[in-house]
Amino acid sequence: MPTNVIMPQMGESIFEGTITKWLKRAGDPVEKDEPLFEISTDKVDAEIPSPVAGILGEIRAEAGATVQVNTVVAVIEDAGSASASAPTTEPEEPTASAAPEPASAASNSQSSNKKIHSSPLVRRIAQDNNVDLDQVAGTGPQGRITKEDILRHLGELEAKSAPPVSPATPEAPPPTKPAPATVSPAARSHEEVTEAASPLPGTLVPLTKMRAIIAQRMAESAQISPHVHTIFKVDMTRIVRLREREKGHYEQRNGIKLTYMPFIAVAAVETLRKFPIVNASLESGSIRYHQNINLGIAVALEWGLIVPVIKQAEERSFLGVARAIADLAERARAKRLKPDEASGSTFTLTNSGIFGEEFGTPIINQPEAAILAIGGLKKEPVVVTDAEGNDTIAIRSVQHFCLGFDHRIIDGADAGKFMSEFKKTLENWDREIGLSLLRDWRPIIRSLSTAGIF
Repeated sequence: MPTNVIMPQMGESIFEGTITKWLKRAGDPVEKDEPLFEISTDKVDAEIPSPVAGILGEIRAEAGATVQVNTVVAVIEDAGSASASAPTTEPEEPTASAAPEPASAASNSQSSNKKIHSSPLVRRIAQDNNVDLDQVAGTGPQGRITKEDILRHLGELEAKSAPPVSPATPEAPPPTKPAPATVSPAARSHEEVTEAASPLPGTLVPLTKMRAIIAQRMAESAQISPHVHTIFKVDMTRIVRLREREKGHYEQRNGIKLTYMPFIAVAAVETLRKFPIVNASLESGSIRYHQNINLGIAVALEWGLIVPVIKQAEERSFLGVARAIADLAERARAKRLKPDEASGSTFTLTNSGIFGEEFGTPIINQPEAAILAIGGLKKEPVVVTDAEGNDTIAIRSVQHFCLGFDHRIIDGADAGKFMSEFKKTLENWDREIGLSLLRDWRPIIRSLSTAGIF
């Protein structure tokens, strides 16, 4: 019996979604809970799984279409009944060859039913090259197979099977471009991603759903909040040394890498507890002092920007914050976030320093009152004064932090006090307390509430 696939409602306030990509073609077999298509809403991008196993018999809403929730977008037929009927919808993309699928591909599709953490691009490259993902070592979080992993695996296979290469003669000119038949599926997939990210000069490319929403939100925020920015330079030397000393044991003990972001996030949370006005919002002419600190972490994606949220961050330990940051970032890039995991933030961190800039002047994520931009970490000469008042020049690891705040409810004095305390927390990270946080001996938890996203 055919099963209708509907556009899901990804949150109470979501009434429509845009289908950005079909991961299956009409006529393809699908397994239950296997990713079927990708959608974009004003909250999150997500992969939608198949509700049943069968054959994708009909696609009723093509990629790029925006449809209302509960609208039928596809029909899945039983495997037996679907075999007698031809697909009614043309494939989204032409295939490179009309040759029948090799027998090895069948065994590969069977192995792909196992729980393997990978992106749609990785699965597509593996399918095109008849690669069993069980044989690919994943280097991403929780063993996730990244694009670099599958391409490296393909390169190793090609190196093993390639015949000896004779020395090239000087008279033979290098080929200017390989013929289409000689381009491997892996290379073709890589080129498609590159071309999608870098359109040709002179072309007019419509905004994606996510980019249109970002443009709207940023313009609204600039009009709503009178933005003011204050920049502080923080000496991160103590934390740098602590991280270098502990990162190996930390990763071995906890299974995640020790980065600088948890230090910054924990310091921000502790400072927000002391200055609740920075964690507040303007609401109907009044100030809403939020009960919890819901920390937004901006994540740059290849196709835009999203802000996953660590709910009730004040109740999490250092390790809990670190794990939440890694998990949210990984699932954001894999389009696995739920709508409520990308909404409800009360304060946001954005790490623009990873691209090498000294600092940025961020736009507030409405309806929050402030946002903290993290600059690049680098070494520079600094004048250091000892306890006796003697000045010396030393090489220190420094980082710039820029607080953007809504001047309607946060005064410059409050912003300055907040940043001073934040700076003090990072620069005077107590060694014993710091190690206890890393080892999770004294967690920053004041209740046993399990509410939130973890």
